[in-house]
Amino acid sequence: MKKCYRLPGRALQRRARGVLADGGVLAYATESCFGLGCDPANARALRRVIRLKGRPNHKGMILLAADIGQLAPFIAPLSAADKAKLAEYWPGPYTFLLPASRRVLPLLRGRHRKIAVRVTAHGEAAALCRALGTALVSTSANPAGKKAERSARGCRQTFGERLLALPGRIGKRRKPSTIIDFETGRVLR
Repeated sequence: MKKCYRLPGRALQRRARGVLADGGVLAYATESCFGLGCDPANARALRRVIRLKGRPNHKGMILLAADIGQLAPFIAPLSAADKAKLAEYWPGPYTFLLPASRRVLPLLRGRHRKIAVRVTAHGEAAALCRALGTALVSTSANPAGKKAERSARGCRQTFGERLLALPGRIGKRRKPSTIIDFETGRVLR
């Protein structure tokens, strides 16, 4: 039987949609820590995440999705063979660097021509992406160089009212996702 993941109540889901629509930032549970997320097609929201983290613009960010279809607007078209290869890893804790769509904002991909994407196996994060109808930026919820937050409460203490921290439980992974360049197979993290 498939496990059902509890999402925040409808009122909180509506609030989260409003935050995304207004270019705001969410904090939500992922595989190993809480993540900061936003609408990946909103430059103002991307700048807010970069500011919250104190992160350089050139690094780029990871996108997290419930399924590969949510990533389609952000990646170059894939062959059937490429999709089949990715299906061997996804959903799972593997982030792949894939060629970025021409429409991807430079703040999202940084100085790179590729974009980091993952179809998550974390039930709550996947359910959130489905409920919001979009892939989300997924970068650890911490100022650069600090330890990642592991709870909504910790996110609220660190970032205050600058984001909406959603309740949730992180997964059992101790390390962040493995990052692999899809073209070369090189493991970057």
